[in-house]
Amino acid sequence: MNGGVAVHLQGLRRTFGTVHALDGLDLELHPGELIALLGPSGCGKTTALRVLAGLEDADSGTVVVDGKDITGLPANRRDMGMVFQAYSLFPHLTARQNVEFGLRLRKRGADKNRAAEMLELVGIASHADRYPHQLSGGQQQRVALARALAIRPTVLLLDEPLSALDAKVRVQLREEIKRIQTEVGTTTLFVTHDQEEALAVADRVGVMRSGRLEQLGAPADVYLSPATAFVADFVGLSNRLPGVLKGDGVEVMGTALPLVTPASGDKTQVTALVRPESVDVVPDTDGPGKVLTASFLGPFSRVIVQVGDALVTAQVASGRVTELAPGTRVRLEIRPVAVALEGTS
Repeated sequence: MNGGVAVHLQGLRRTFGTVHALDGLDLELHPGELIALLGPSGCGKTTALRVLAGLEDADSGTVVVDGKDITGLPANRRDMGMVFQAYSLFPHLTARQNVEFGLRLRKRGADKNRAAEMLELVGIASHADRYPHQLSGGQQQRVALARALAIRPTVLLLDEPLSALDAKVRVQLREEIKRIQTEVGTTTLFVTHDQEEALAVADRVGVMRSGRLEQLGAPADVYLSPATAFVADFVGLSNRLPGVLKGDGVEVMGTALPLVTPASGDKTQVTALVRPESVDVVPDTDGPGKVLTASFLGPFSRVIVQVGDALVTAQVASGRVTELAPGTRVRLEIRPVAVALEGTS
């Protein structure tokens, strides 16, 4: 480990009965970085966070923070700030008192000043003297975030912190979390099942499956250049379209597409995973496709086209929805963006 690594999870294994929640997980977080762990239920993302927090013991492997092996330390000696889905605020304490509580527990001075600073930072200073039942869900979560940051933790851990909120508040608060995390510069691990959330807030996204990382990279790289078919299928929407391997690429519906990773084996007939935004729909009275549905979704529209026995989903500019009414004959054009193949690891 070097000075450029704030947290290093090395070879973590954790088994629950016959289930391998963590199967040799390796993960590094750089100082001030926000990494989001994303994956289906049971993939191990929350277990990884709990092992880092000291709330769960790994069967093997090490947890290193700022160059120190803290694997054997209890949670209360790890200097972690934690925010969970359940706000866990004390109902008999005001917002300010909830934030001060963590400071008193850690025997940190200047409780009132620090609490006021943090409530100001999360945009809730005007509600400092209100009790949790007098606050909305989003406001309560801001208090929980202020409490976690008040102790100046070495690492901030966020476990599905927004999943209990309604959609609009969730979007607003995730943007606030990113702003605050960038301003404070705390190394942060964010666990979520929400793909849009992970892509929006993270410096890097780790996609997990069966206790291992399938891919770790910048949000744009994970979405646009998925390392495996699992990542391509899990992150965002993908069409499964028949293709033929030709040279270093694959031909899909008459268009030659590059591959994210080279094909292996001797098959020539394959299934390509093509993003809806890579598919354009062009009205054509002699076209082989027919529009089944066209759904207006604000900034874009989602169009489902039947071509033979296949259903293809395309994403087009919203202004085009009127020319793509159900029943319209169309042809499909695929942009030459790199694709993954189904069945690759």
